[in-house]
Amino acid sequence: MNLFKKITLFTTIMTFCLIVLGAYVRLSDAGLGCPDWPGCFGTLTVPESQLAIEKAQHTFPDQVIENDKAWKEMVHRYVAGLLGLLILSIAYLAYKNKKSLKVNIFVPYSLLGIVFFQAMLGMLTVTLLLKPIIVSAHLIGGMATLAILTYLSYEHFNKNSKLILKKSLIFYMARFGLILIFMQIFLGGWTSTNYAGLACTDFPTCHGQWIPEMDFKNAFNIFRNLGQTSEGAPISINALHAIQWIHRVGAITVVIYFGYLSYALMKYKQLRFEAILLLIILAAQFFIGIANLILHLPMVLAVSHNLTAALLVVIITILNSKIKKQYA
Repeated sequence: MNLFKKITLFTTIMTFCLIVLGAYVRLSDAGLGCPDWPGCFGTLTVPESQLAIEKAQHTFPDQVIENDKAWKEMVHRYVAGLLGLLILSIAYLAYKNKKSLKVNIFVPYSLLGIVFFQAMLGMLTVTLLLKPIIVSAHLIGGMATLAILTYLSYEHFNKNSKLILKKSLIFYMARFGLILIFMQIFLGGWTSTNYAGLACTDFPTCHGQWIPEMDFKNAFNIFRNLGQTSEGAPISINALHAIQWIHRVGAITVVIYFGYLSYALMKYKQLRFEAILLLIILAAQFFIGIANLILHLPMVLAVSHNLTAALLVVIITILNSKIKKQYA
């Protein structure tokens, strides 16, 4: 059981790092650095020698070989592969120690399903040429993995008793908060994968307008390819306006919702630290988002936006793990 706890904590930290690495790979346009999957140009590494490059060029004549991007993508795949093996170990150790588990046995088992799902999405990301819905779903899968691992780790390392809330409204707000943050992360992923991050570069208006011209029909059509409408025509700037505008509305909603939830939870001594931390991370995420617009998505801020989103998932998961509803 001690080994289970250590591997689970290590895997949680590793998942957090992988999410940040994945954001860096995506934002540096290295997602298609390798045109095939799971290897790269037909091998399990990146072609470096002249002979290997010539062979890769012959096999993939339409692909430009950029080794720096290929290595970014392959490092991401190596870490993801190791993560998959660790999660397999967690499931095995959970089975061996099922009588000592502090969670339902299906919680660690669910990680195996998500890992398989993530592997398929990783393959489809390459074969479908960064289709927005696939890349966005891949992001959600990574965040879901982080949330479950955080829950597993916290349940087995936390020695404090649960806080039983008499007011069920706060309980339900905390539970719904997990759904809300995942909805907003999906909107952020949809904005990023559609390259709509700079559709508007001023704030709080968009090109000086509070409500710009928007094309919602094509903006949120999940079946279309990157940069195209479902009919294959180039996607309009109005569709990109709609994507970013909805993401902004979501961001404001999240700030108000979690701002109130943090304030409500602060009166409980056992939750005060987490509530304050949630407010700090929330404020950082909001201002990083604005800075990304004004400064035109510098890499460090764009990656930081993903990092703070992952931190929000962690802290909201811990809050939900700490509280229980009082039943009659």
